[in-house]
Amino acid sequence: MTNDETARVDDRPRRRSKAVEVVKLYDPRTWKEKGLWWTTGLLLVTAFIIVIVLGIYWSRSPDVFDVRERANQQALDGNKNSLVVGSFTTATAIEIATTLLDKPGGYLSNDIMPPGIYLDNIPNWEYGALTALRDLSDALRNRLSRSQSQSVEDPDLQIAEPAFNYDSESWVLPSTESEYKRGIKALRSYFVRLADEKDQDGQFFARADNLAAFLEVAEMRMGSLGNRLSHAIGKEAYSKGLAGESAAQQSTPTPEKQWRKTRWTELDDILFEARGYAWALLHTLRAVELDFKSVLADKNAIRSLKQITRELEETQAPIWSPVIMNGRGFGPMANHSLVMASFLSRANAGVIDLRRLLKEG
Repeated sequence: MTNDETARVDDRPRRRSKAVEVVKLYDPRTWKEKGLWWTTGLLLVTAFIIVIVLGIYWSRSPDVFDVRERANQQALDGNKNSLVVGSFTTATAIEIATTLLDKPGGYLSNDIMPPGIYLDNIPNWEYGALTALRDLSDALRNRLSRSQSQSVEDPDLQIAEPAFNYDSESWVLPSTESEYKRGIKALRSYFVRLADEKDQDGQFFARADNLAAFLEVAEMRMGSLGNRLSHAIGKEAYSKGLAGESAAQQSTPTPEKQWRKTRWTELDDILFEARGYAWALLHTLRAVELDFKSVLADKNAIRSLKQITRELEETQAPIWSPVIMNGRGFGPMANHSLVMASFLSRANAGVIDLRRLLKEG
C-alpha cells in the first residue's frame, strides 16, 4: 500500500468522528446539557443556512424548453395528429404560465416568508415573463382567435386573459397562483377545442396582419426595456414625443433634454426583468415559426424570424458574475446592462424589419 493510500485510509475514522460530532449537535440530550440559549442559537444558525441555500437554489433562471415537445405533451393522448394551426402557440403560453408556478420555489413575487421575501432577481424575472404572457394572451383573445373585428370572443380566452392580468403580488384570497391556474385551465380547454372538428368555435387564424399586430407590441416592449437598460451608465435624452408633427400636443410640457441614470440598487432588477421577458418571447416566437410557417414562407421571412430568436437566445446565456457589473463606456469593467440592451436592440431591429416584410413583402 502506498503512502497516499495509507493516508486516505487513516483519514476515514477522522471524517466519521466529525460526522458523529455534527449528529450529536442535534441530539436532544445535547440541547439539555448545553441549555436553552445554546439550543436557540443552534436552531437559528441552522435556519439561516437553510434559507441562504434555498435562496441561491431558487434564484436560478429556468432553462429554455422545446416548444414542439411541450405541444406534443399537451396533445390529446400524445397523438401528434391532434396538433393543428395554433397548437404550438397555445401550448407555449400554457408552458410559460406553468413554469412561473412550478419552477424551484414556485411563484415568488407574492411571497411574505423567507427566503422568497428577500429575493428580488427572480421576482423581477417573473414579472418580465408575465408581461410577455399577458401580451400573448391579449393577442390570442383579441386577434389570433377572431376572424374579424365583430366576431365573437372565444369563451376560454375571455377567462384566461383577465386571469393572467390579475395582481402579480396578491397573496390573500384569491391568491395570484389560484388566478393563474384558472388561466392555465382555460388555455388548456382552448387548446383541446382547437383540434376538435366537432367543436368548430375554437379557432386560431394564422394571418400576416395578426402576426404583425403582435410583433408591434413586442417591438415597443423591447424598445422600452433596451432604453431602461441603457440608463445604467447615465445619459442625456432628448424629448421626441412631438417629433414629426407640427400640430401635435402633449398633456404637460417637458424639458428639451433630460439626464437619466438608473440607481445602482435597481440595475439587477431591470436586467432580470428584461431576461424574463426575452425568455418568454423567445419561446413564443419559436412557436410562431411553427404555427405561421406558411405565412412566413410566403413572405420569405423565416430567416428573418430565426435571426430574431438567435439574438434572444443570447440573452439567456449564464451570468457568471456573482453581482451585476456596471462598468462605464469602454472602461476595464463589464456592464451587463449594456450587453443585455445590445441583444434586445438587435432583436428589436429584426422585429421592425419583419413587421415591414409582413406588411409589404
